[in-house]
Amino acid sequence: MAEATQTTEKQLLLQKIYIKDVSFECPRSPDVFSSDVSPQTRLNIKTGAKSMADDHQEVVLTLTVEAVDGDQTLFLVEIEQAGIFRLQGYSQEETDMLLGSYCPGTLYPFAREAIADLVSRGGFPQLLLQPINFDALYAQAVQERTQKDAGAAAETPPSTH
Repeated sequence: MAEATQTTEKQLLLQKIYIKDVSFECPRSPDVFSSDVSPQTRLNIKTGAKSMADDHQEVVLTLTVEAVDGDQTLFLVEIEQAGIFRLQGYSQEETDMLLGSYCPGTLYPFAREAIADLVSRGGFPQLLLQPINFDALYAQAVQERTQKDAGAAAETPPSTH
């Protein structure tokens, strides 16, 4: 009889995509629509993951877009686009990379579409957010964390016992 070998096949399955929280603010309405403004937009990106049962992870991509003219906020949009992903058979390093790069990249088009819709419904011209390279952002975050940890270790005085 042949011996049965157990191998864990790698699986990444998208189970659900949903908006966890969304907000649109236009503090200067309706005056903003009758004035000549030159808006500048700022985008802030944050990601997080939370373990769930049975190899499931909830990944949340938070995008905050603020349009300003000088020191005046024209509009502010914040969305928490979330998804539930099932990850099996990956090492911790691979899982961290998937949760920090691949999963947010999967959620981004949904968040981008929701933001464009909210801004248009708020009375402003369509806002097209540019594609984002989440692989590069993740690599940069890992590098910064490594440098910070190395700096903290260098600052720690050796213990004298």
